[in-house]
Amino acid sequence: MPRVLITNDDGYLAPGIRALAPAIAALGYDVQVVAPLLDESGVGSARPGMVGRPIRTVSDEENGVTYVGIEGTPAGAVALACLGALGPAPDLVLSGINCGLNIGVSIFHSGTVAAALTASGYGTSAVAVSLDSDDPRYWPTAATVAGEALGWIESEPAGTVLTINVPDRPLEQLAGVRHASLGPAKRSRLVGTTAPTGEPMIALEPPRPNPIPGTDEALLAAGFVTVTPIVGIREVRDDTAATALAKRLTR
Repeated sequence: MPRVLITNDDGYLAPGIRALAPAIAALGYDVQVVAPLLDESGVGSARPGMVGRPIRTVSDEENGVTYVGIEGTPAGAVALACLGALGPAPDLVLSGINCGLNIGVSIFHSGTVAAALTASGYGTSAVAVSLDSDDPRYWPTAATVAGEALGWIESEPAGTVLTINVPDRPLEQLAGVRHASLGPAKRSRLVGTTAPTGEPMIALEPPRPNPIPGTDEALLAAGFVTVTPIVGIREVRDDTAATALAKRLTR
């Protein structure tokens, strides 16, 4: 069976990764768990200070799975694994289960999603899985969805990435599975405000009414598992900008 790296951005002790790893191991995969020591939510693809120095690690074992925590970010964990610093490189990467949803174009900032995109940069297919609750109850539902998604992505082209959101409800109560577009930035719950101390800050507002049909936000609210294939950094095959700049520099 393929070697699967499991990581997250909530930390190697988080309940989401502790629920996910044994479920994937039970499917017969060769599971390797490497995740941040601490909560690294919202760090995106950052991996500061990880080049040219030893990375501190700790580990423990639970339910037959070894969990390794690193002093770094989820993208850093993926880089270490894919570059062979932690043994044989993984065949697939699974990021999650994230505590809370990851929807809309703001997934750019998600450590959970960035881990999957980092894997793609190394030519490794990956799935990012998030559970739609800040206080989840149904981890097994998301773990089941993750396992099925992993089985599908095995045979897809190398570097394929899915971001999946799962309603926090029993498996039999899911409304189904739908492809979802990413909600636009204007639907973000993040707002700029001022702290009581007078300093600027970013706050999180309650969910907005009337989500745009077909988006991850709308489908998740209706009880569907949302599936969105995504790509990382890709160049635009258009030399217009370079040609224009060349002309401006030689005029």
